[in-house]
Amino acid sequence: MTVSLKGSWALVLGVSSGIGLATAQRLAREGVSVLGVHFDLGEGQEKAAVAAEELRALGVEAHFVNADAAQAATRRALVPRFAELTGGRPVRILLHSLAFGTLAPYLPTGAGKSVTPRQMNMTLDVMAHSLVYWTQDLHAAGLLAPGSKIYALTSAGDTHVSPNYGAVSAAKTALEAHVRQLAVELAPTGVAVNALRAGVTLTPSLERIPEHGEMVERAARTNPHGRLTRPDDVAEAVVTLSRTESSWITGNVIGVDGGEVLTS
Repeated sequence: MTVSLKGSWALVLGVSSGIGLATAQRLAREGVSVLGVHFDLGEGQEKAAVAAEELRALGVEAHFVNADAAQAATRRALVPRFAELTGGRPVRILLHSLAFGTLAPYLPTGAGKSVTPRQMNMTLDVMAHSLVYWTQDLHAAGLLAPGSKIYALTSAGDTHVSPNYGAVSAAKTALEAHVRQLAVELAPTGVAVNALRAGVTLTPSLERIPEHGEMVERAARTNPHGRLTRPDDVAEAVVTLSRTESSWITGNVIGVDGGEVLTS
């Protein structure tokens, strides 16, 4: 049985652009109020402020905070604040959409330097481990309840190799392992945890990958739908999967790619 999401709350980590922003916009149109964390400078902060105002214009609450979501101090400060903003009501949807990591190769190539331990640790901490830490803190604060849904964003890089994607690929693989573990540990509480494997999607994080042009060309050519995945495709999947109180769909890597992985 499906239920309305109107009047519920969502927390989007990485809310200011790409899939995070598209999901916040889609949820707001469903009547969901949005708590958002983003990490931007200058023009990025201005765009995030405009986005929050646009969500409020849809008749929901929107509270965006510019802070590093991967830092423990950020969680310590924001989780109690979010609890106050929701009036203690649980977060119905948590979307982990943090895409910041090194694109250095494992071995030096030409004038390029190889990945350092600091870069590797940072990439896994931001893109994978932070999912666990946010879940721990939200659970401890009573902000996860039966019917809550947790989504992490992964990619085909969990199994495919490309020249500059090694550390990010490791993070995606770790992220999927975290999803499985959290799904099992949260099952008794009725909270579902899944990873969404988006197809190649034009986002700021994709454009930072040196070989992204080749990836875009190949995906557009081979995707059965004849186009790339769009941020709103993933946002629609979040809404669709969240319209149930059931936690029976949990611990999965769910493809949201129009069949791209089948033909790439």
